[in-house]
Amino acid sequence: MSEREDLAADIARLGDAARAVLDERHEAREVALRVSRKIIQACAASIRAVHREEYDDAVSLADEAKAYLAEGEAAVAAHPDLRYAGYYSDAAKEYAEARITLALVRGDRLPMPEDVGVEVAPYLNGLAEAASELRRRLLDQLRAGHLEHSEALLGAMDEVYTLLVTIDYPDAVSGGLRRRTDALRAVLERTRSDVTTTILQARLQDAIESRLPRE
Repeated sequence: MSEREDLAADIARLGDAARAVLDERHEAREVALRVSRKIIQACAASIRAVHREEYDDAVSLADEAKAYLAEGEAAVAAHPDLRYAGYYSDAAKEYAEARITLALVRGDRLPMPEDVGVEVAPYLNGLAEAASELRRRLLDQLRAGHLEHSEALLGAMDEVYTLLVTIDYPDAVSGGLRRRTDALRAVLERTRSDVTTTILQARLQDAIESRLPRE
């Protein structure tokens, strides 16, 4: 074969090899994108079910998200850059949020990153958002007159914030945790104000009623 024919053969082999590699990466990315959307949808539905106290449904939906997460993990196992892509990390964060929200609302033990099956950065971001989600539950409890439970939820929010504020790393390491911690602080301050106002109103009402003449 001539030098030109050798070059043409080499280029043909290169093209075949490159297409095979890129086809595999493309397929893995498509799977990761698809399951990421499914995970986020299932987790959002799970959190809604938690707030409705439909805990069995919440668990089932979180389990559904877990299955999608496992499918995505298998697809990107050979492609670390895809594994750490923003959309996939967001899906892992949403899954952690769903599991943690369920545990905090039900009063279960807090699941650790290894229990949830996600890495530390998405777990901590999910923890921050789960703590913010507690505000909705807390306000429901305030409206129902359950002050003790509301104070317990506020305490849980405060414990999470106290931890997260000590974890100060660049966004490239923490996945944007500082921003979510700042958002949690704002939610916590509003919620503490709501609880304090409600408690003071309850005490005032009790004081007024105690001075009314008894029939």
